[in-house]
Amino acid sequence: QVQLVESGGGLVQAGGSLRLSCAASGRTFSSYAMGWFRQAPGKEREFVSAITWSGGSTYYADSVKGRFTISRDNAKNTVYLQMNSLKPEDTAVYYCAARASGVVRTTVREYDYWGQGTQVTVSS
Repeated sequence: QVQLVESGGGLVQAGGSLRLSCAASGRTFSSYAMGWFRQAPGKEREFVSAITWSGGSTYYADSVKGRFTISRDNAKNTVYLQMNSLKPEDTAVYYCAARASGVVRTTVREYDYWGQGTQVTVSS
């Protein structure tokens, strides 16, 4: 019932910026908490950021605080991840996820829907 499509990934140099987008369809977008996760080769998928249904509360992994900003535009059924001051260790496939609740969670198992992922590669 919910489809998520990420876009905006690419190859950038360290210190550069990218803006990821996740377009949602199939349900009332504003009722979902949204999250971003990432997975590097050989590693488990990890939490990056999340936002409540209202956009009033945001959450970030310690590794990205001060550099990444999550936001949402419910009128456009879209959530964004602005990524600044990128580092090589940010290299991963980034996934958009939706939870059928306004309450944010930070673990993979607690999200109901996932996008296909978009590759972010940061060169040194």
